[in-house]
Amino acid sequence: MIDLLSQSPLVFILYLLALLVAISVHEFSHAFVADKLGDSTPQRQGRVTLNPRAHIDLMGLLFLFMFGFGWGRPVQFDPFNLKNPRRDAALISVAGPVSNFLLAIILAVLLRVTGIQFLIIFVQLNVMLGIFNLLPIHPLDGFKIVGGLLPEDKAREWYQLERYGILFLILLILPIGKGSMISSIISPAITFVMGLLI
Repeated sequence: MIDLLSQSPLVFILYLLALLVAISVHEFSHAFVADKLGDSTPQRQGRVTLNPRAHIDLMGLLFLFMFGFGWGRPVQFDPFNLKNPRRDAALISVAGPVSNFLLAIILAVLLRVTGIQFLIIFVQLNVMLGIFNLLPIHPLDGFKIVGGLLPEDKAREWYQLERYGILFLILLILPIGKGSMISSIISPAITFVMGLLI
């Protein structure tokens, strides 16, 4: 992505803006749902806001520019403040990807109505962020979503995989030939959803 800065500064700025919007909406949604489910931790930490400054991790943003993979500031919540910790953690987790898909749908409709082509970038990045975070690998949202759906005994076994999550993620992201394993996994889903929206 950093190549865009020299090739087309305008497109680079649009990508940067789209990233800020997508990440901010994603993290805000986690914080909002956690707050509504009874945990005031995100509120106290100033995360129940759409202000990008509350959600952007500079190192994560740098990695996005350099390697095409990055992250926002994770929203922290205290499971002891939740009525049903495992179920509610899953709801908090699924809120992020769902918000990105909803935003992608709204922007795709806006694109069809207005014909403003640069909105494609915003749609695409929200679809990518939503699908990527649904992967069932810690620390991605999909991991806690699966944990919330499993029976209690199976969930305990599932959460034992948490310690290996970063290792799995690194292995998936490492480039193999012209791409990476993670690209081959999520690209068909991204192409399918984009085909429905655009």
